[in-house]
Amino acid sequence: MLVDLTSLSLQDWMSTKPRHPNLLKDALRSQAVSEKSLALLLSCILFLFNLPFNVAVSHANIQSSSLVKSHTSSGFLCQTKDGGHAWKNPKFVICDAVAVAKILNATLVIPLLEVNPVWKDSSSFEEIFDVDHFIDALKDDISIVKELPYEYSWSTREFYATAIRETRVKTAPVHASVNWYIDNVLPIIKGYGIAAISPFSHRLAFDNMPMDLQRLRCKVNFQALIFVPHIRALGDALVKRLRYPSPQSGEHEGASLLQEVTERNHLQKPHKFVVLHLRFDKDMAAHSACDFGGGKAEKLSLAKYRQAVWQGRVLNSQFTDEELRSQGRCPLTPEEVGLLLAALGFDNSTCLYLASHKGLNGQLYLGALSRSVARFAIAMDLFLVWVYGGEARLSNLRKLFPLMEDKKSLASTEERARIKGKASLLAAVDYYVSMHSDIFISASPGNMHNALVGHRTYESLKTIRPNMPLLGPLFLNKNMSWMDFRQAVVEGHQHRHGQLRLRKPKQSIYTYPAPDCMCRA
Repeated sequence: MLVDLTSLSLQDWMSTKPRHPNLLKDALRSQAVSEKSLALLLSCILFLFNLPFNVAVSHANIQSSSLVKSHTSSGFLCQTKDGGHAWKNPKFVICDAVAVAKILNATLVIPLLEVNPVWKDSSSFEEIFDVDHFIDALKDDISIVKELPYEYSWSTREFYATAIRETRVKTAPVHASVNWYIDNVLPIIKGYGIAAISPFSHRLAFDNMPMDLQRLRCKVNFQALIFVPHIRALGDALVKRLRYPSPQSGEHEGASLLQEVTERNHLQKPHKFVVLHLRFDKDMAAHSACDFGGGKAEKLSLAKYRQAVWQGRVLNSQFTDEELRSQGRCPLTPEEVGLLLAALGFDNSTCLYLASHKGLNGQLYLGALSRSVARFAIAMDLFLVWVYGGEARLSNLRKLFPLMEDKKSLASTEERARIKGKASLLAAVDYYVSMHSDIFISASPGNMHNALVGHRTYESLKTIRPNMPLLGPLFLNKNMSWMDFRQAVVEGHQHRHGQLRLRKPKQSIYTYPAPDCMCRA
């Protein structure tokens, strides 16, 4: 059923009214820095940036695995990555594909990444990751080829899509064991010279694995998979512009990656910056089943998307918004994550880099649409991202932290040309910048959060993990004073600034790399 936009007021579409006005007002008032508050702020920031780990760690010596001694390949292993968000899931799938190739003593074909159903991204492995580095880094572990030899050229996605094929494995269970692959996939490779596993997401267990195999997965994730040179170059430029901000504001139109980086005054003291991953996209909002204060239009659009994409599989929808928030199940809005940062001691001089932020301004044009065009836009889902706020939703966060940057504000149109419209490459740039930030914080757990928490843990970098079960009830309390809110937030995040956490059974080694990828000093 199409939504009649003419029955919705402009306020329904452009709701910028803060959901926590009292806290926001007091937080903004507290941003007026006095000598006393400066001293307190400095101590808070020093605490955040210099908090020692609970356990001293060092990187494990990730060398060649010895799980399979033979150097003669048993055949070829193909794997397609189906679905997922941007490049984060494929990164983990590739790590597991290397491990399975090691188990089977097979030659791995560079994985095929399928078109993402949400972001409509068709970026290939070669467009995201440095293939030559990938092959060279793992040359002592497994054999890898960029494409199949001619005699196996029939093994294509289309070949497996048309009928049941003896060489395709569709029955790999979630978190399968080493023995499962030896019993079920190795005979196919020996019989046909090739096996294709699809689907492959989460098809290798994390527990009861040989240590050499765990180390190999870590090696792939943290050492072998690096981004292509132009992603790294753009990421380096953005990081340097954040460290050494230019006195001029606005986009860096016409700026060269080589020019203003080398001409920058390197005697300038580098600035610290925080990367904030808002994760406030349409998929997240619909799946959470929470109400984000966008009015009737938002509720109708989220309901439509939830039914079309998730088809009744959103179990949280049986709870009320208050129940979900009291359980800490609702992602933080930009306003709420701003209040969290302010309570932790960050002030309006803090530089924030917004990861995965597109700076959409679609709301500026919606009011000019005719009734028929507006109906078509809703039917085609053209404005679904905007209904969660866009720049309007960011207004309260920007009041607290006016020094906010993103890819569009820091890079020129020419510099962004190679990543424009490609969600995987956009995410790769944000990931790279996030790995070079002083502090990383994600508004809610997810693929990007899990990948960066693990990688930053491996590199001993600070990462703030929002205490969702604590924050949900706090934001529900509309009568809480700023002083009480700040005290509760500080106390509830004392051990959530990047301290090392050892992996528990069934948890991912990519999110919790200790002790599998790291050894206790």
